[in-house]
Amino acid sequence: MIDQAGGLAVSDLAVRFGGVSALGGVSFEVRPGTITSVIGPNGAGKTTAFNAITGYLRPTRGEIVWEGAALTGLRPSAIAARGIVRTFQKTSVFPSLSVTDNVLVGLHLRGTAGFLDVLLGRRRLAVEEAALARDADALIDFVGLGHRRRETASALPYGEQRLVELAVALAARPRLLLLDEPGAGMSGAEKAVVSGLIRKIREQGVTVLLVEHDMRLVMGVSDTVIVLNHGRVIAEGAPAAVQAHPEVIRAYLGTAG
Repeated sequence: MIDQAGGLAVSDLAVRFGGVSALGGVSFEVRPGTITSVIGPNGAGKTTAFNAITGYLRPTRGEIVWEGAALTGLRPSAIAARGIVRTFQKTSVFPSLSVTDNVLVGLHLRGTAGFLDVLLGRRRLAVEEAALARDADALIDFVGLGHRRRETASALPYGEQRLVELAVALAARPRLLLLDEPGAGMSGAEKAVVSGLIRKIREQGVTVLLVEHDMRLVMGVSDTVIVLNHGRVIAEGAPAAVQAHPEVIRAYLGTAG
């Protein structure tokens, strides 16, 4: 398993709901500075794995290690504090806030000004607020929404709302970013934008793990692809090798081809 800084190691991860096994002993690695995709048919266990890694589900057994430290059993907030940030399948922006204010909500989690600074109007607060505003502008520009920064999030098309969500996630300065269906509900052009952003995020030194159904997006951005079926890993490797794997073809098409 991974022993260098920045890596994620999932070992024998199992999740059961009553008598149903959602994950049946999944093991895989995510190496630092890479883009890794988890794919598989509906019900394969992809989102369950994400939820276990980020603390939203407690595994029945197994171990999750990030940067040499165990995550298993930690709360989502504690996992996020270790640099692991995720998005969700459904947009989770604040619809009544502007694009800028959405990002500022994420950035304020990094703020250090205290209650007295606010109460007394201290200069430290003004300096910090100005720095956060600059950071928000930079993140909004990074995801390509500079022309939308003052608009209310709910007024944006769905694809752009997903970009706002991505900017909010990046505001937490993740070292590992988990993207759950980043291309869901998007047009082909919007998915191309997201693909480019995922590459840019990796270029900033962020490790990326994503779940995605769109094979063109997955094969275009991934260094490694992991395939789940019925809660188990059936293939893992470079995109081209995985795409041609007989078990993967069976899982998706019902034939060895």
